[in-house]
Amino acid sequence: QVQLVESGGGLVQPGGSLRLSCAASGITFSIYAMGWYRQAPGKQRELVAGISRGGGTNYADSVKGRFTISRDNAKNTVYLQMNSLKPDDTAVYYCNAYYRENFDFWGQGTQVTVSS
Repeated sequence: QVQLVESGGGLVQPGGSLRLSCAASGITFSIYAMGWYRQAPGKQRELVAGISRGGGTNYADSVKGRFTISRDNAKNTVYLQMNSLKPDDTAVYYCNAYYRENFDFWGQGTQVTVSS
């Protein structure tokens, strides 16, 4: 049974930081590309950051220079360090694991709220 369990969300003031974690089980983590997506109310889900199995990264333009994605294959965990948070970053953040078609898994999401 595949499980992706996100943690680390919460309420933070503008300019603050949060670190999200996603612990995976039931998959061979090291062969999966991992990603963080987010969905704000009334908006479509969007890619925030991705990391390949080789460690290459990509980011949405809106978070470049503020967010950092990383992975620890020994711990089957992917992280998203979020700095200089803005109210526009408020959303439910989802972890994704992708290998190929039919090997595409999602976590349940964690709420991030940026507000004073």
